[in-house]
Amino acid sequence: MFKNRFWLSLALSVPVVYFSSMFSHLLGYSPPVFPGSVWIAPVLGTVIFFYGGQPFLNGALAEVKSRKPAMMLLIAMAISVAFIASWVTSLGIGGFDLDFWWELALLVVIMLLGHWIEMRALGSARGALDALAALIPDEAERITEAGSETVPVSELVEGDVVLVRAGARMPADGTVVGGQAEFDESMITGESKTVFRGPGENVVAGTVATDNSVRVRITAVGDDTALAGIQRLVAEAQASTSKAQALADRAAAFLFYFAAGAGVITFIVWSLLGSIPDAVTRTVTVLVIACPHALGLAIPLVIAISTEQAAKAGVLIKNRMALERMRTIDVVLFDKTGTLTTGTPDVKEIAASPGIEVDDLLALAAAVEADSEHPVARAIVRAAGEKSATIGRARNFTSLTGRGARAEIDGRIVYVGGPALLRELGVTEPAALAESTRAWMARGAAVLHVIDVDQVIGAVSLEDTIRPESRQAVAALRRRGVKVAMITGDAAQVAEAIAKDLSIDEVFAEVLPADKDKKVAELQGRGLKVAMVGDGVNDSPALARADVGIAIGAGTDVAMESAGVVLAGNDPRAVLSIIDLSKASYTKMWQNLIWATGYNVLSVPLAAGVLAFAGFVLSPAAGAVLMSLSTIIVALNAQLLRRVKLNPAQER
Repeated sequence: MFKNRFWLSLALSVPVVYFSSMFSHLLGYSPPVFPGSVWIAPVLGTVIFFYGGQPFLNGALAEVKSRKPAMMLLIAMAISVAFIASWVTSLGIGGFDLDFWWELALLVVIMLLGHWIEMRALGSARGALDALAALIPDEAERITEAGSETVPVSELVEGDVVLVRAGARMPADGTVVGGQAEFDESMITGESKTVFRGPGENVVAGTVATDNSVRVRITAVGDDTALAGIQRLVAEAQASTSKAQALADRAAAFLFYFAAGAGVITFIVWSLLGSIPDAVTRTVTVLVIACPHALGLAIPLVIAISTEQAAKAGVLIKNRMALERMRTIDVVLFDKTGTLTTGTPDVKEIAASPGIEVDDLLALAAAVEADSEHPVARAIVRAAGEKSATIGRARNFTSLTGRGARAEIDGRIVYVGGPALLRELGVTEPAALAESTRAWMARGAAVLHVIDVDQVIGAVSLEDTIRPESRQAVAALRRRGVKVAMITGDAAQVAEAIAKDLSIDEVFAEVLPADKDKKVAELQGRGLKVAMVGDGVNDSPALARADVGIAIGAGTDVAMESAGVVLAGNDPRAVLSIIDLSKASYTKMWQNLIWATGYNVLSVPLAAGVLAFAGFVLSPAAGAVLMSLSTIIVALNAQLLRRVKLNPAQER
């Protein structure tokens, strides 16, 4: 809306300014005269007032009704006074010389530009809810007595049984009643590791059956699903953060009361001095220049340049208030998986039975897993490749869902799997090997055993890898006096091990997806300003609830839509760039606001005639020129933000 009105108003303002008698007098030229030329500025100025000024007039009405004067009321007051005064002058009523058509046109155009820039920087809060809704498929395959039928998800009811094929998403919450599969629940839990779900176990809408088809009895549909609950949390949290008042609105409220008061006093004083024409002229001048162009651009220009600079550093600023608040953050709450860690398992340690070389054991495990696409299998194959191990060729590979894998190598059957596979095969690990695996499991590592026929010959531990950049990010934040906290659904021992490694101040472990939002609220309840950094659907309510939500760009669409800031990459050190930019931009905002409002505080009394006794009165034309000069100064000051160097890879 602001963009379209800006371009048309800009086009109309060119002839208005050119044919304005006040503007032509200031620049010393004479516009061409022809029949009707004197009505060009009034007619086009009227169009600009009603078309371009409509958002401000409507906004002013809303502010009056809410009794919260702000920018809209200040703009509406200035353009309305300029409009009426200019028409009075154009019609020759009272002999006044108050031709403000060009000032009206430029004020509307500049304010439309400022609000367009501002709105573009804000982003769409609705996007998060749309992204969540996109996780639910449009159709489901419902099982009937006659076979199966494809129906819209909206027709599903509790008790229906649906077939979810490999690679398909769950259409609703339910319980597995037939088959078993590894489910990708990362969009809900944020954890990259697939989860085995068999008969009797619950599955959630939006999750994906990765390897097998299952039959699921529906237990919750529509608004009762877990995903719908997350949607509600996001909507509530976004609404709670949208009530913050912008700096420019606070300055505008002050200027409104200041200008209104100054206008009343001006009219009364000049009327008492016996000069009604001077009283009207002085009052109109005061009210028109009370709304400086600079104020309309002071914040939007800073935001626009800040977002541009941030984008060059791989940081997308979606919400202006997020940028303002980042400088006040007391604690940064990082989600663990995919944020502080890579989110993918890596082989950490290998233990082999006596007489077996570690590299040979790894090569044997890699041979079994070579044909599997499971993340754990890929990690083992990758580790063997890094050690340049010779990986043999396996035959008759079989994936044992939820337990491991089996293959034939050199005529013998070799298994790779976890504790469930050991129980199924009825084998036990040697005591020496058990001592190592117990230590691994104690710190939360996943353990896979290598079984040759019926003997456990070794084991490997797999753990999520800490990003190298995470240590630098945590250390730099702590040096700045910002606390660092971590939140995860992982077991306490896993979280504590990572927190100790990174020197993190506070840990929230074993947190359910729906409770991450509560942990943010808990920190805020202690009086702390919280920045939340995450990448999963389960993070989206917390991202929206936090004072500043920061999403990892490689994460889900929902997380990115819920956040006020999005990091294009996975480098947590980019949080430092946001802090730098927040402090620099906030300084520029205040400098611009001080200049814009300070200009008014000085010019309004001069326009009112406080120095008339000394023979000095600020004329309407001079006031308008100084107002434009103020805008230029604000614009140049905002450009200095380009000097701020943002380098997420640089340790601070």
